[in-house]
Formats: sequence, C-alpha cells, structure tokens
Amino acid sequence: MILKQFPLGFPWKTQDPFLFCVHHEDFYPKGNADFGPATSLAGRNIGQDFDPQLPWRMYHGEKVPGFPAHPHRGFETVTIATKGFIDHSDSLGAAGRFGNGDVQWMTAGKGVQHCEMFPLLKQNEDNPLELFQIWLNLPKKDKLTNPQFKMLWNSDIPVLALADKQGKKYTIKLVAGNIQQHQAPPPNSWANDPNNDVAIWLIKAEAGTIVTLPPASSKANRSLYFYEGNEIKADGKLIKVKTGLELEATTSFEFENGNAPASFLLLQGKPIAEPVAQHGPFVMNSQQEIMQAFAEYQQTQFGGWPWSSYEHVHKEAKNGFALYPDGKKEERPETDPALITL
Repeated sequence: MILKQFPLGFPWKTQDPFLFCVHHEDFYPKGNADFGPATSLAGRNIGQDFDPQLPWRMYHGEKVPGFPAHPHRGFETVTIATKGFIDHSDSLGAAGRFGNGDVQWMTAGKGVQHCEMFPLLKQNEDNPLELFQIWLNLPKKDKLTNPQFKMLWNSDIPVLALADKQGKKYTIKLVAGNIQQHQAPPPNSWANDPNNDVAIWLIKAEAGTIVTLPPASSKANRSLYFYEGNEIKADGKLIKVKTGLELEATTSFEFENGNAPASFLLLQGKPIAEPVAQHGPFVMNSQQEIMQAFAEYQQTQFGGWPWSSYEHVHKEAKNGFALYPDGKKEERPETDPALITL
C-alpha cells in the first residue's frame, strides 16, 4: 500500500496535481497596537525571518508577521488556518480575515497580487498560529482564467466522526472531496470537478485508533502527511511522526495510531500530466509563458495595489469577514461545524 516514504522537510514533498505544501506553526507572543509582536525584533533577519529553530517567525513581514504583497499566476492556493487569523488583501480590491478552522481557496488564474498577514489580535495573551498553504496546479486550458477567491467558513466544512471496531474515534475534515456522499463545500474551481478526484482532508485520531481511508480513483495520486503524534503501524511498518507517505489509491488504506493523539493531512488528485514551468510565484507550461507572465506583471502589476500598505491588516475588523471584488460582503459565522457521525 505504501509506495514511498519520506521525511517532512520544508516544504513538504507533493505529487501532481499539487505543487507545494507548507505547514506553519508559530507560537506568537502578545500583540501590540499595530498587530505585531509586543516584544523586541532585535537580532531577527527582518524581511527574511524563517529560522525554524525559533518558536515564531516574522517571515517577510517587517511589523506584522506574514507575507506582504506578492503576485501569483497559473494555479490555485488553498490556505487552511487551524489556529489564529490571516488577513487577506488583493489587487482586485477584495479582502478578508479568516482563521480558527476557516479555509481560503484562491484561484490566481491570469494573475493577482495579494498579501497574507498574521495579525496578533490579542494584546493580553499569546497568539498561536497554525496554517497549511497548498498550491494546486491548473491545466493549461484554465491557467489564464479570471482570478477569484472564496472563503470556506469553518462552520460550513463537513467534519465526519468515525469509530473503529473498538469504538475508538477519529475525525476527517473535508476541505475538498467527499466520503459516503458527504461533500466538501464547493469552490468555483477545477478541483470541484469529481472527475479530477481532488481530496484535501484533515484527519485527527485518538491514541490506539485504527483509521481506515476509503479508496480513490485508480488514476489519483495520494499523499498522507503524518505531522503530529508519535508513531503509526501501517503496511507492516512502524512509521514515526514527521513522515510523509505516497499511497496506492485504488484500495482502502488502514493504519493503527500509536499511544498519543495524532494529526494527518491527506492530499489526493488525478494528475494533470502536463509540462510544468515554475519560477517563484508563477506556474505555467513553458519557459516562454513564464517570461510572458513577468512581462505582463511589470506592465500591469496585475491590477495594481489599492491598499495603503504592502503588509495591509484590517485594523477596524473585529471578526472574520470576506469582501469580494463585486462588493459582496460576508461576515464570519461564529458557530462550530456540526459533527457528522458515520
């Protein structure tokens, strides 16, 4: 069942149709009035603060942690914020704040600039942050589609509650894909076509649980990332935490969790099987198309930057929200997702 085993580095190894996957976990201190850390930044490589030995990083931010304005073209980003909040602003005039289980699905398409900042909203207590960012490729026919984004609020994302034969429990959160007719909230995306068999699942298991993953399409690539816990037993092997697995997808996959609660990310999809040319934030099919992407970005800035700062945060926002390019605004629902017992 296990085709390949690999350590989880930075970034995590992915398979077609996925391009990139990172897991950020930062234990940020109390925030200041500007939503940055209320502590000294002396000694940090501001603008390039990625030291994995530190409990938290500024990344490319100078005052607020995060990733100031930068362009993308030719693929989709899926950002899962499990703890803390992320402020999004883009060149379309769209904006949002999401977190604590929410997901942002952004189609870069023919080109967009956006910033992703991590505002430290709490001034009287610490601000832990955990997120995954996943880059999902687009086929040639969709690479120059109009850019857009969609918030998938935590309350709308199905969470399936399952139990093994001993009654021990595990959950699967469906960011994309389906299990037993339960479907993830559909973004307007290439990934939403069931023929592409895209799945993005967050799996949490109690100690000693036997977890069973249902089979996928025979044409799908499937990767399982074991990022939190102790060890699992699978396919006759003892596998330690911080390990990724490439799996045979045509049959169900079963593993037994060790003596600690464990967390996993599953990425699955039918391979696009087209040439990939990538340079930084642009992903096309040829080097010539990459050069064209840079030329268009230099000429148009993909719509320019309508915000007061390249590391813009929404200082007036108290709760999560989404503001779309057409002016439509959504407020973040405060309710938790309902567990669906199978």
